[in-house]
This record gives sequence, C-alpha cells and structure tokens, in this order.
Amino acid sequence: MSEDAGSALTVYGASWCPHCKRVKRFLAGHRVKYVNVDVDEHPEAIERLKELQNGGQIIPTVVYADGTSDVNPSDEALALRIGLPLQAERAAYDLVIVGGGPAGLAASIYAAREGIDAIVVDTSALGGQAGTSDRIDNYPGFPDGISGAELADRFVMQARRYGVELLSAVSVTGVRRDGEDLVTSLATGQELTSHAVIVATGSKYRRLDVPGEDDLIGAGVHFCATCDGPFYKGSKEVVVIGGGNSALEEGLHLSEFADQVRVLARSGISAAPVLQERVKSDPQFILQTGMDIVELEGERGRFKAVIARDRESGETQRFPAAAVFVFIGLKPNTEFLGDAVKRDSADFLLTSATMETSMPGVFAAGDVRAGSTKQLGSAVGDGIAALLMTRRYLESHHHKARSLVDA
Repeated sequence: MSEDAGSALTVYGASWCPHCKRVKRFLAGHRVKYVNVDVDEHPEAIERLKELQNGGQIIPTVVYADGTSDVNPSDEALALRIGLPLQAERAAYDLVIVGGGPAGLAASIYAAREGIDAIVVDTSALGGQAGTSDRIDNYPGFPDGISGAELADRFVMQARRYGVELLSAVSVTGVRRDGEDLVTSLATGQELTSHAVIVATGSKYRRLDVPGEDDLIGAGVHFCATCDGPFYKGSKEVVVIGGGNSALEEGLHLSEFADQVRVLARSGISAAPVLQERVKSDPQFILQTGMDIVELEGERGRFKAVIARDRESGETQRFPAAAVFVFIGLKPNTEFLGDAVKRDSADFLLTSATMETSMPGVFAAGDVRAGSTKQLGSAVGDGIAALLMTRRYLESHHHKARSLVDA
C-alpha cells in the first residue's frame, strides 16, 4: 500500500468518500497513472495522513511525485499540478466547440481541414464518456474492439496533428450573443469571441446513487446494452433496472446474449404497450415492479448482485447476476446555456434541419441534441454534419476561411 516511486501520484481515500471518487475520475479521465490507497483497507495509512497534515487525517489526499501534497484538491488544482493549460491562447476564434467527446473532436478535425480556426473546450477530460469506457466493441474499423481510452487518445492525436487548440478541465459557464458574434464565458473568467459555436457536451446517464455503483461501473455495472451486452454472451442472468422504453428495448437486446433477463422497476412498467407485450410473452424475461434498489454488491472489484427492497412488503431481496444494466434516463449537459436555447421536455437541445439551435450561430451535435441516437458512431457523424452546417453558416456571413486541404 506504500507510495510507488514509479508512479506520479498517490491518492489516499476510501470507497465511501464522494470527493475521493471525483479525484480518481478526474485522473482516470486524463489517463494519469496513480496509486490508490484505501485507508479502510490499510489503516496504517492514517499515520501517513497525519504526517502529511500535521496531525490531520482528511481524505482525499493527493501526494505528487515531488513529495508535496494537496488535501481535497479541486479539479482546477489537479489540472495545474499535472500540467494542463487552463487559459485559451487567444480571445477570438472562428468557432468555439464546447465539449471534447467524439462529436466535438470529430467536428474539430473537420474544422481544421476546412481552414476554420477552432478551439475545443471541455469541462473534464478529452474523449468524453467514450474515453472512460473499459471496452468499445461496436466502433467500425476495430474488429477486435478497442479500449475507450485508446480510441479517445486517437481522436485527440488526430485533432492535435491538425493543430486544433484543445482546452480541458475548464468549464463553460455561458454563451451569449454580442452583435453578430458569440461570446463563450469560461469558469476561469476568460471570454472567447467567435462567429459560431457548436455545443457537443453530451449527456450523462442518470445514476441510482446507491452504494457500490461508482466503484463497479465498467466492472459489471453498465449503461449501454448495445456497447457492453456482447461481453455477457452465455451468461445465466443479467439484470435490467428501469421500466421505460429504453429499459425494455435494451433488455430485448440483452436477451440475445443471456439466458434470462430480470427487469426491476421502481414503479410500474411505462414502456410502449407493444414493447410490454413482447417482453411479457418472452419466457426469458422476469418482470418485477415496485422495487427500490438499495445496493449494488461487488466482490473483488466485480459486480456480484443487486440488493433491492420490495416497496409493498419492505422485504429485501438479493439478485445475483453476471451484470446489471441501468436505464433510468439520460440528463443532457446543458445547464450552462440557461434559458437562452430551446429544449425538449427532457432538456435536450432542439435543432433545425441544419442542426442550428434557436440561438443563431449556435449548433448542436451528438448526445446533447434532441433526437440523437446516443451511440458513439452516430455522435462522430453528428459532429461532422454539424461542422459542415456551421461552415455554410460562416460562408453566408462572410466568415469562412480558406480550406487548408480538399474535403
């Protein structure tokens, strides 16, 4: 459990500590290697904390390669310590791309090819959700699959090869019009003026927020059956949590791999009648409603079982399974836009046929856009399409730069 001299960082924390999870997610997202020391598993580590904190024992504590340490550092503090720039090189660009996931990075690559001066700004690590996926098995061109981190690194490398400016670990706090231009405000206080903006901030899966969930994501706890279902081919049982259309659709997909699919819903089944009929008539499915999920149980770092409580009887039940797939909805990352842009009932951005939002010059691409398929491959295509629509907009407003290469 000792600090590893060959590693740049050591993180002292515990599985129950939310800020410890935040720090580890930040480091993992930026592909920074670190040694994790759980103080519950290694009580002797408390003495090291007291030594570092003059008697204190606050977690998380991060120890850097030079021996210095920070107690509960913010994402910005971590970014500075690992050498990430937090300021854009200039104050004006042709295009600001908010979001550095597959859609945003694809748009940036095509922007560079079109001679459009663009910057990508991401609140976390470049690569988006794809960058934190353990394995991606359905992206064209990789018949043996590829790790999410490696695929994200390839996107980033290609963008950098074209000279795209990339700014990570910096939040966007707002976008507003200023005459014919747009002003993107950053959490650092910097403001970027541009002729157009592409919002590609994606969405996040709604979480159960129960013990065990965070620690087991990617290790038996999943949010995408299309992405991860094939890994459980031949399994005796998988569990689906949720009762809407997505839950039953993904459950039907999972039934191609597992012998049995157990669906646990908090209230009733709200999916379309045709979906309900298909599932209810399929002997592979077990449907249980009125179930509150209280814990996702793990063993040696892998998911083991769902612990649920029957809302009517109060009885707690344990459901062992090969994996659990959570489908309780998506939440788009649109808070920074306030009321400036129109959304649908679920807060996804509404766009025209040209992928432009209700704010002129602001386009949307990928999972954040209403009607998108929430798949990696389509997000890449969405980003490219949004960029081409943006190019037309810039041309019509006489802001189009000369192409660097042929399309």
